[in-house]
Amino acid sequence: MITVIGSLNMDLVIQMADFPQQGETVLGQHFQTSPGGKGANQAIAAARLGSNVTMIGCVGDDRFGHTLRTVLEQEHIDTTSLLTTSESTGIANILVHHNDNRIIVVPGANYKLEPTHLDAVKDVITQSQMVILQLEIPMETTAHAIKLCKEANVPVLLNPAPAANFDMCWMDDITYLTPNEIECAQLFGNDFDQTLEKYPNKLIITLGRDGARYFDGEYPIHVPGYMTKAEDTTGAGDTFNGALAYALVEGQSLDEAVYFANIAASLAVEQVSAQGGMPTLSKVYARMAGLDE
Repeated sequence: MITVIGSLNMDLVIQMADFPQQGETVLGQHFQTSPGGKGANQAIAAARLGSNVTMIGCVGDDRFGHTLRTVLEQEHIDTTSLLTTSESTGIANILVHHNDNRIIVVPGANYKLEPTHLDAVKDVITQSQMVILQLEIPMETTAHAIKLCKEANVPVLLNPAPAANFDMCWMDDITYLTPNEIECAQLFGNDFDQTLEKYPNKLIITLGRDGARYFDGEYPIHVPGYMTKAEDTTGAGDTFNGALAYALVEGQSLDEAVYFANIAASLAVEQVSAQGGMPTLSKVYARMAGLDE
């Protein structure tokens, strides 16, 4: 079982031909609401591949919160540890421009997830094969989750986004850290080679269409990405993390798991919305076999 502890948001997605300048009004091309939040996204990515997934988080007692809970349940994700609070459900305003995006997150109910709630569902956490964390919940809650996992010897995959909420003291107690290039530079500086060597088989830097890098203890490893035409990159990193967790829990080596996650992410970006393009296991294997052309 994979347990995801993290955020759930309703994404408010606007596609546009031009980003507005300061004080400028522009017309958007398309608007839609779409279930999101890095925690929920990564939970769905893993579940759609076939993992048994439990989601721990908080939503509001409002229309968005009810929708997000229903979406998880439709993906066969266990929501019994999902708390409903009086705070409004978190939202993310996503501006999509020429296949790139800028995101503003309002945490809302996500910041009501407290360490005491994790204690109440401790058995779920300690019985997991892996716990996935991101940084869109309070730092003290993330720290407590890591502590509970360490005590129970449960592997932790932490996606440090936003990077400003990462505490370097966590590095000794997590199993995998998966920043993108920008996040890695914010955390460790720009000397990626030296940083990777410092954290062998733990630090995995995602490179978008160029794949991912890590250091295996002897050699630097670059796992290439899959070249595809991206329609929306919003859920690419979350798909990578959910797929990486799935593959590792299934017993794949780190090299195999990173390759698998790259393929899953390449499929995700071919459709609009964070969760919309997250692939099933059969689609990933079809692409790996060259049968999806």
